[in-house]
Amino acid sequence: MTGDLLLFIGTLNREAPYFQGARGEGLCVFRFDEAKLGFERLASYPQVENPTYLSVTPDGRHVYANSEVADWREGLVTAFAFDPQARRLTYLNTQPALGSITAHNAISADGRHLFVANYSVGEGGPDKALAVLPLRTDGTLAPAIAGIARQGTGPVQDRQERSHAHSVTETRQGGMVILADLGTDELATYRIGADGMPVLIATSRTASGAGPRHLALHPDGRFLFAINELDSTVTAHDLDPASGQIHAIDSQSTVPAEARDHNHCSDIQISPDGRFIYAGNRGHDSIAIFEIDQNSGRLSPRGHVPCGGSTPRNLALTPSGGHLLVANQNSDRVSVLARDAASGALTDTGVALNIGTPMCLKFAKV
Repeated sequence: MTGDLLLFIGTLNREAPYFQGARGEGLCVFRFDEAKLGFERLASYPQVENPTYLSVTPDGRHVYANSEVADWREGLVTAFAFDPQARRLTYLNTQPALGSITAHNAISADGRHLFVANYSVGEGGPDKALAVLPLRTDGTLAPAIAGIARQGTGPVQDRQERSHAHSVTETRQGGMVILADLGTDELATYRIGADGMPVLIATSRTASGAGPRHLALHPDGRFLFAINELDSTVTAHDLDPASGQIHAIDSQSTVPAEARDHNHCSDIQISPDGRFIYAGNRGHDSIAIFEIDQNSGRLSPRGHVPCGGSTPRNLALTPSGGHLLVANQNSDRVSVLARDAASGALTDTGVALNIGTPMCLKFAKV
């Protein structure tokens, strides 16, 4: 299978009060033929509960899946090995995530650590917003070596009653991670020491009530783009790679004004050449497109396209940038949109993978 494109999909298989059904079967792996737009099922592992977010090593040999279960006071992260020749997922081990509603994870650029963001609800348990777990050479997870708690609130009372870390993103230069805290309207930068220990070095406030969710970095590392769940905007920032300081330079709505009260943004992706941003809209059920000024980082809206289903929770660009795949959570459908590299435009190919409650999409090549 050398040179094939692998698609790893996390699907919801256990009910949660804030999701609309759980019709999935855990972790699944498909081969995706980008030329023919074909999917071939390779493997699945239904025993992992609610793998709502995944990270995959570049060679596709190891997968790290968060388990987000509503009534657990502490989430889990599970390590898997994937054998593309045998078409088999193998369970390696599981570690506690040090917080509840485990929402996001990211493999460090040097492959030595897994950074985990816990959204967290209520009180009790370890209640850490950020955890750092070492990755062993055999792909297994070691117990967390660090956990960072956060405090604060925001003006949206039913969503910002406390800190809610929603994602963690390492800078292009490495050695720093940025935590997007939806609950406190903050982007917090932590320097990661050689031992993996995080130290807070900068905090940037977003617009009040914005609710930052996920981040995308420009290929040159200078600009940082945040999708804000609560006010349906994308904000462009300058990022100082030395100090970790972040400053907002532009913000644009992801939906028309009349749709804003019934929309919650989800994921954000940047094209491989750094020219376009794609933003998921749940409620409006669309993908918003923005062009990036390469000198200033400012955003120019380039319209919306239907997401090919309902509730676009997660987006994934193929490594070539030729297609954008959309995990439409509530319509049990991964839609395939063709992307024009010159204009950034998206067109629904009509091709889709029918799969229960898709939550997260990740590509890898072998």
